[in-house]
Amino acid sequence: MPPQEIEYSEKYADDEGFEYRHVILPKYVEKQVPKGRLMSEKEWRGIGVQQSRGWAHYAIHRPEPHILLMRRHKDTDPITGLVHGRRMDQLTGTYLD
Repeated sequence: MPPQEIEYSEKYADDEGFEYRHVILPKYVEKQVPKGRLMSEKEWRGIGVQQSRGWAHYAIHRPEPHILLMRRHKDTDPITGLVHGRRMDQLTGTYLD
């Protein structure tokens, strides 16, 4: 899929230390989005989503499954994907090491 067909919202943040964005895929790609589960980074990159490191598909927008709801900790290094030099599970907010 041509990358220009994918729309990215502006980033926004909460008071818990996370930033968010929506990734809006063309409706014809909806069939490539797994039903009932979140996509891994490998999967969403595989369908053409391009973002800096550290983003995670954290929720499913059931009325419109072609809209991916993404989040990452606000202190994530966009090059390494690390938070304060450590790996973090972006879904739970807990450090992995």
